[in-house]
Amino acid sequence: MQKLAPILLLVVVALALLSGTIFVVDQRQYAVVYALGEIRQVIDKPGLHFKLPPPFQNVQYFDRRILTIDTADIDRFITSEKLNIQVDTFVKWRISDPRSFVRSVQGSELIAADRITRSLRDALNNEIAKRTVADVISGERAQLIEGVRAKVSEDARTIGAEVIDVQMKRVDFAPEVAERVYDRMQSERKQVANERRAMGSAESEKIRADADRQREVILANAYRDAQKVKGDGDARAAATYASAFGQNPEFAEFYRSLEAYRASFRSRTDVLVVDPSAEFFRYFKGSSAQGK
Repeated sequence: MQKLAPILLLVVVALALLSGTIFVVDQRQYAVVYALGEIRQVIDKPGLHFKLPPPFQNVQYFDRRILTIDTADIDRFITSEKLNIQVDTFVKWRISDPRSFVRSVQGSELIAADRITRSLRDALNNEIAKRTVADVISGERAQLIEGVRAKVSEDARTIGAEVIDVQMKRVDFAPEVAERVYDRMQSERKQVANERRAMGSAESEKIRADADRQREVILANAYRDAQKVKGDGDARAAATYASAFGQNPEFAEFYRSLEAYRASFRSRTDVLVVDPSAEFFRYFKGSSAQGK
C-alpha cells in the first residue's frame, strides 16, 4: 500500500499536467494562446489542441458569431433643415482579427461595442446633417445607410472587428418639434385640398356651361326642325284649302265667315258693337244670305 501511494500521486500529477495541456476549441469560438502575457497563437479551427501547461501558456476564448448592438438609447440628430429627429439603430458585427481585437480593446466586447457605437453616432451625425427629413426617411435612406456603414466598418477594422450591417429601426421627430411639424403638414394638406376643390368647382362649372350650351343647341335645332315641319304642314294645308276652295268659292267664303265668327265669339265675355245689318253678319240672315 505504501508503494502504491507514490505511484497514485504521480498519476494524479500527470493527469493534472496533461489536462493543463489539452484544450478544446468550439466552432463558434476563437482560441488565443498566451505565453507569459504575449499572444503566441490564434486558433480558429474547431477540435482538440495542445499547449504548454500553465503558467507557461494560457488560453482565452472569443466569440466568432455575429453580435448585435441594440441599445435602448435613442440618439438625436439635426437635419439640414435644422430640425431635431430621433433615430433608433442597431449594428451587426463580429470579431474578425483576434490579435488586433486583444491589442486595441483588451479583448473586451463591451469596449468594442462602445467604440463602434461612438463611430456610428459620428457617422450618422455627418450624414443626417447633409440631408432633409424627407431624405432621411425615404428619399436617400439607402445612400445614408451605405455611407454610415462604410464609415463604421472602416473604424471597426482598426480594432479587429467587422461590421456586417447597420440599419435604422425608427426615425421620429423630437417631441418639441413634432407638433409644429404636424401642424405644418396639416396646413399643407388643407391647402392641397382647397386647391383641388377649386379645380373641381371650376371643372364643374365648365361641364355645366358645356351642358347648357349643348342644351340650347339641341333646343334650337329642335325648334328649327319643328318650325320647318310646321311650315311644310301649313303650306300643304294652305294648298289643300286653296284647291278645295277653288272648286267652290261660295263654300270657301262661308267657311271663312264661320272661322271669323268662331274667333270673334270665343268667350262669353266678349262684346262687339257692330251694326246688325253690316256685311259681317250676312250669313246670320238665312233668306237674304241665300239670295245673294
